[in-house]
Amino acid sequence: MADQDAQFPAGAEPPALPTLRWEEPPEGPVLVLLDQTRLPAEEVELVCTDVPALVQAIQVLAVRGAPLLGLAGAYGVALAAARGYDVEEAVALLERARPTAVNLGSGVRHAAAAYREAVAKGAGSEQAAASALAAARELHRADAEASVRMAAHGLALLQELVPGGGHRILTHCNTGALVSGGEGTAFAVALAAHRTGRLRRLWVDETRPLLQGARLTTYEAARHGMAYTLLTDNAAGSLFAAGEVDAVLIGADRIAADGSVANKVGSYPLAVLAKYHHVPFIVVAPLSTVDLATPDGASIEVEQRSGQEVTEFTVPSVLVAGSDAGIGAGMPVAPLGTQAYNPAFDVTPPELVTAIVTEQGAISPVTGAALADLCARSRQVTIS
Repeated sequence: MADQDAQFPAGAEPPALPTLRWEEPPEGPVLVLLDQTRLPAEEVELVCTDVPALVQAIQVLAVRGAPLLGLAGAYGVALAAARGYDVEEAVALLERARPTAVNLGSGVRHAAAAYREAVAKGAGSEQAAASALAAARELHRADAEASVRMAAHGLALLQELVPGGGHRILTHCNTGALVSGGEGTAFAVALAAHRTGRLRRLWVDETRPLLQGARLTTYEAARHGMAYTLLTDNAAGSLFAAGEVDAVLIGADRIAADGSVANKVGSYPLAVLAKYHHVPFIVVAPLSTVDLATPDGASIEVEQRSGQEVTEFTVPSVLVAGSDAGIGAGMPVAPLGTQAYNPAFDVTPPELVTAIVTEQGAISPVTGAALADLCARSRQVTIS
């Protein structure tokens, strides 16, 4: 395990991560992304001038994480409109880029609806593109606000479930500012605990096969001076057995109507371990991740990724001489021709989830009725 103690006071804050931004240079508008495949070795930006470039960035995980994918999708529609490309074709390309994360499609549809509405009202191409951009920016603002509220609700729940502070939190994958227009989802709760002096240790699963925990969550934890320890995914059980975990905090890529949670593969075994060891298993996600049109976990389409990500040990290309293609350069660790099972996500049933925390509050126990009621109350708040 790799250990890191807090390096500076909680009040000393690093600058915000520039994960995604819209720019308008003289040659035309662009979407600028922080290339997450290059972290933590280098902070390199990708400049997307068209939707195919953005789709590629999404598929290679240069931009990733449910809330941020929603923003990228919305800005992608605005980019196509502003550049004079076929907006409907852009919508189709973006919606197919990654199937499990519901936010991507909802972000795309939100900006597309604003564009279509403007066109239906007789707006010219420039004005319609401005409508799409305004919709994307509104999503961006709302996501940042949701992150603040999720952190507050999550910290309050954590104090209720594990009173007294000194929290030892286990997290999986990456759920911080790298996945959000704000400070993230589950990581934002841990960060709030750190800032209030209540975080004793952040246990970070390395998260196979692409090491989002090892590369990205530790990167964010180090930036904030948090006390953290990196561990292999299959070492988590020994931590539970030793009584070293007070709570598990994860994010979500899609939450079905019954409360089933799709998240980065490895989340489900953590839920089983947490249940056995009587440790709270908490999912932190914006309401935009809830998909009431998906009835249950069995109905969630789980993305299958290349087996090469398992049969080779992949590292950021910046560490590999002569490579310039992001993640993908690697060393074989299995015989040539080995078949690999490589789902990007797994699904945790609601009975293993202690609570789901959203920007509108938390539900516990997790049931379809409670989730539907929370979504209904959210719509009422939004309308009013």
